[in-house]
Amino acid sequence: VQLQASGGGLVQPGGSLRLSCVASGSISSMNVMGWYRQAPGKQRELVAVISSGGESNYADSVKGRFTISRDNAKNTVYLQMNSLKPEDTAVYYCKHRNFAGTAYWGQGTLVTVSS
Repeated sequence: VQLQASGGGLVQPGGSLRLSCVASGSISSMNVMGWYRQAPGKQRELVAVISSGGESNYADSVKGRFTISRDNAKNTVYLQMNSLKPEDTAVYYCKHRNFAGTAYWGQGTLVTVSS
């Protein structure tokens, strides 16, 4: 499975961005896709995940501001990020986990929230 993430960039506090991640290759019908992030000097952390059935889970720090969604026909997962804060600055990674538990990671896309 290969993952291609896009949509990062520089945005002012309070602004919005939408990340996209397209999966290709041997993709099982049952899987979980999600977004993780890693800020400088910090460990990678979960942002949001969504199952192929549409069940989602969010980190407390992004609840109410970020929305994860997916288009199964396009093997694509999205992360709509609103009301961005400087502490959201990080490299955002897309992850795909298949039914067997094998995880695949994308290359990461940088999100910088700064005035």
